Amino acid sequence: MRLWLLTLLLGISSVSYGAQTPATDILPIEQAKRVWPVVENLTPPESLRPCCAFGYDLHVRAIGVPIPVYQIGNVLTVSTLGEHHYNDSAFGAVKNIVGLSKEKSGLIYTHRGGFIDIAHVRDTADNTLYLFSHIYSRLGQDRRIFFSEELGLRRIQLHAFTPPAAMEDRYTLAAWLAGHLAFQMAQWHEVAQWYGFQSVPGFSEEISAFSPEDLYSNLLGARLAINVILQGHAGSTEAYNHAMDKALHSALIQLGAVSKEETEREFRDLDGDWWNSKRRVPDKFLVLNRNYDLSENRLPTEVPFERAERYRIMMPAEVAGVPLNSLGELQIHKGNNMKGLKAPADFYTPPQFKALAEQAKQADQIQLQRMNK
Repeated sequence: MRLWLLTLLLGISSVSYGAQTPATDILPIEQAKRVWPVVENLTPPESLRPCCAFGYDLHVRAIGVPIPVYQIGNVLTVSTLGEHHYNDSAFGAVKNIVGLSKEKSGLIYTHRGGFIDIAHVRDTADNTLYLFSHIYSRLGQDRRIFFSEELGLRRIQLHAFTPPAAMEDRYTLAAWLAGHLAFQMAQWHEVAQWYGFQSVPGFSEEISAFSPEDLYSNLLGARLAINVILQGHAGSTEAYNHAMDKALHSALIQLGAVSKEETEREFRDLDGDWWNSKRRVPDKFLVLNRNYDLSENRLPTEVPFERAERYRIMMPAEVAGVPLNSLGELQIHKGNNMKGLKAPADFYTPPQFKALAEQAKQADQIQLQRMNK
């Protein structure tokens, strides 16, 4: 075992989690055993998958008007996941909306991971693969990777550094960096939704901002994709899709995924606490419980009366002795229409995302208190 991987493993095991020791059965810390092929000329993920307001058997306020951000029949099981498809076409989202896609997205309850939003898992996994395909061949170079606007212009800024000498170590580091940056994109998406971003102009997405299952699901997607890459399945989208199917299926089973009926029962038990079944999509306070924590070291939002030990997912802060934060970051530059978000003097970075999330939390608490008077 190389010294840097031993440092990584020791760094993770030395973190204090109170009574819980971080499990390694579901998401083992991986390294590349060789330099595997990497898909070239990969098209960036075109759009986020349409899903899912928290709750089930939801109703839409605007009768007769399609709202493609949400899937109303949104409860899945392990057996109804369909086939993962790298999101290389906006048409894929259309097929998902009208039910023609073999890939399915929705919510699944798991005993150890709480509610899992499969669309969020898939989106961050795909962003991880895309970023890896662009980072690995030029690891250590100062460069930029641009994405479409979400309130602001999203730009991945990679910094110059001296990468590890061994090519397997470079491959491993590139995969972990890609997952780290993909999760930053997920963090920003939650912030952007709260401050007014709309995938479809005219349809608010505030209902989904900081939904209790979102970022845990995103982090699960990043970690699954990292391991899929490091196991040698990034040579083509076909290989990646097949490996993601297996990895996601296995992870959900190990997390204790339940039946459709059991997921629906969990929703009913949380009605009035986590969500309000009397409200309609896209009313913001259909969702009553939100998780504003943006951490890369996280447990699922705790579900009342669940006795199973929650499974912690984390992204290591360092790989090869180098802090991932020092190698690159997501920057949000001024956009054409930043809605309720003040334009940055220069650009927003992840430390500022946390401050924006805290402001959102305080504002929501005040609004809920007023509603409950």
